[in-house]
Amino acid sequence: MNPIQELEILLRPAAGGLYVVSTGRAEQQAVQRRLYGTDDDAKVQALFRRSLEQIGKAKLIVLGAPSDVGAGFLRGANLGPQAIRGALLDDANWPAFLQDHDIVDIGDVFVVPQLLHDEMLSPAQLEATRRAIYPTVSEDVRASLPVSPLSIAERALDLVFTLNPEVRPFVLGGDHSNAWPVAAALGKARKRDWGIVQPDAHTDLLEERLGVRYCFATWSFHANDLIGRGGRMVQVGTRASRRDRAHWESTLDVRQFWAEECRARPAAALDELIAHLRARSLAGIYFSNDIDGTDAAWADATGTPEPFGLEPDFVVELIRRLGREIGILAADVMEVAPPIPRTAGGTERTLALAARYVRETMTAMLAPKV
Repeated sequence: MNPIQELEILLRPAAGGLYVVSTGRAEQQAVQRRLYGTDDDAKVQALFRRSLEQIGKAKLIVLGAPSDVGAGFLRGANLGPQAIRGALLDDANWPAFLQDHDIVDIGDVFVVPQLLHDEMLSPAQLEATRRAIYPTVSEDVRASLPVSPLSIAERALDLVFTLNPEVRPFVLGGDHSNAWPVAAALGKARKRDWGIVQPDAHTDLLEERLGVRYCFATWSFHANDLIGRGGRMVQVGTRASRRDRAHWESTLDVRQFWAEECRARPAAALDELIAHLRARSLAGIYFSNDIDGTDAAWADATGTPEPFGLEPDFVVELIRRLGREIGILAADVMEVAPPIPRTAGGTERTLALAARYVRETMTAMLAPKV
């Protein structure tokens, strides 16, 4: 089985990764018809397959990760990728932007909504789920396939990098646990030093949470170890933490720019952040953008919105400078949860902001470094 054939088994057409039977299917189909320009399911599948065949020539790929199994307080980010794609399509120029810049949407990770990572499953559960979701695959091949969303995402990105070692992935989440497979795959594909910049209200720096190794609260800890610490992980907009900045920086060797500092002196904070990254001679960074890093006034359709956060213009300027001065190797937008706004119009505001961040980040990823 070649990489494209395996990707076709692991993934689903865009907006189709969340497993539904009846409820929710009409909404999925509505987005798919806009994305693929057809209401014929067979044609959708054919166009999805064609997108996989374009990976080798793509500059950037888009992958949906519609899982919120790794979330905490409130759920709903599983509908983030579908809704963000819909918001992007509200811009009539979006399809042309993708085509003009060799950006290929390769679909969604398939999500069994009760699973998170294969390390957490017994052999019996692995076998049962493999039989359920890969019924047409030969037994010897099936035994090697992942079944949980984080494990599928990592394997899919490994295959993408096999097809195109220089491609840059953009992942639409999903809760923030979906950043772990991006970091894991990037760590295998990029052997040079790289870093992570993480706008987020929270640190996500627990080694484990209630015995769970990979979830929304732990991915940064493991990614920080993966990249070798040394201040290569930079967190921006931090403000909801039981520990202070000194604790995290002294114990885990991360660099943090708390929201209060960024709001009080935004230009200076950006200059210091870029200088910090430059001093580490990084080949580029993974920009992992939790929407709750932005102030809740702009983004309250998320699991844990927090006040006194980053202003959208600050985040956009950060994105632009990272693209020009450091280089962005991979990126995401995480934790957009359309079903749970806290205020009237909250879903629409959050989706509009997420779409803005996607467009700005993709533009920065493709911009020449100066």
